[in-house]
Amino acid sequence: MNRPGSPQAEGEVITILLVDDIPEARENIKKLLAFEPDLRVVGSVGTGREGVAMAKELKPNIIIMDINMPDMDGIQATSLITESVPTAAVIMMSVQNDPDYLRRAMLAGARNFLTKPISPDELYNTIRTVYAQHKVVAQRFRDTPVVENVRSVVQAEGTENRSGHVIVVYSPQGGVGVTTIATNVASALMKEGVRVLLVDSDLQFGDVGVLLNIQSQSTMVDLVDNIHDLDTELFDSIVFTHDSGLKVLMGPARPEFAEVIEQDNPTAVAQMLEKISGNYDFIVVDTSHALDETVLSLFDLAAKIVLVGMPTLACVKNMRFVLDLFDQLNYAPDKTMLVLNRVPDDRNRQKFLIPTEKIARFLKRPIELEIPADEMTALEAMSKGVPIVARRDKSRSPIKELMGLADMLHTRLEGAQEEELAESPADKAKQRKPGLGLRLGKA
Repeated sequence: MNRPGSPQAEGEVITILLVDDIPEARENIKKLLAFEPDLRVVGSVGTGREGVAMAKELKPNIIIMDINMPDMDGIQATSLITESVPTAAVIMMSVQNDPDYLRRAMLAGARNFLTKPISPDELYNTIRTVYAQHKVVAQRFRDTPVVENVRSVVQAEGTENRSGHVIVVYSPQGGVGVTTIATNVASALMKEGVRVLLVDSDLQFGDVGVLLNIQSQSTMVDLVDNIHDLDTELFDSIVFTHDSGLKVLMGPARPEFAEVIEQDNPTAVAQMLEKISGNYDFIVVDTSHALDETVLSLFDLAAKIVLVGMPTLACVKNMRFVLDLFDQLNYAPDKTMLVLNRVPDDRNRQKFLIPTEKIARFLKRPIELEIPADEMTALEAMSKGVPIVARRDKSRSPIKELMGLADMLHTRLEGAQEEELAESPADKAKQRKPGLGLRLGKA
């Protein structure tokens, strides 16, 4: 008989695979699970590679995976299992309760995270809850004849496989014009036969809707509860289509609604985009200036990060901090493009503004583009609800610079090697050094 609150049907048994390099740890968990008639351990192995092989062979409902193992860590093994055995749900466990471990585990496909030592009740409840949440997803994969990963399911529903280049536009300082740049780059990338999605991931105070005069009742918050079973039909029902044909995924309608994502699942936006990226050629993401879990997970996912600043001391200092972080995250230098916005001409340049050459030397990176200051053009475009690049005179600043940025991104992303573009967010997260000095919520 199942215990009260057990999520599965009467007599239904949850099969479990244990993966931990410490035999005593595996044996202790196995003994705990032996007391529960609806929980059955079907396999127990000591390495990540054995865990992947055993998961393919046994196809258990649940895999309890240790994060630290010598030959292949739990993050890497989880990523492989998520793609090859999508009917299984992975619960990660570790002695370290670290936000970075949690984020990397979730990006790899883990459904929950337990910190050792684990109490019996916590173990039982987590297994049953994860099984119940994943049950519908698992059944869907069983009903699909040939599926290699989640992206295949989305694409199998009628949308052709596209490049799925994710471009994240970010600045460590507010008021720099990130939303204007993201909106116009997305609009400029649109050509015949090219599908572009603009995402407003400034969760509390997003302004994409203001710039494009969009009033939509549907936002990304409507997708959070279905994130593990996201399909094209559901996603398309939430996305807004601008008059220009640009697809827009709106952020939360009010700041308090952002808590659904920020507290419950801060990597939700990155997970959504990973699952639907094959339906678009380009996905341009507008971000807040906060370095939180939502933004960091989007950095991991991005093919290109457009780092935007202004030629002021404060902004350049913060750009240097962000580039240092990218180095610690092992991002390749060419993943980031540096752009200076609202640059006045030489006649109007104030004394406190830093020359571009000095900024480049200080940042040790080239400035890819300077976008002139033109507040009137931006305000006029906003009042009409159309992007700046939609104006007819393409030779006028800042239209030509914004068009030029879109052209650079298109050329570099489409010209990159196929294996680099196909690299999954989980692969990118594995490159990260686990001992980063920067931790959210810590000094």
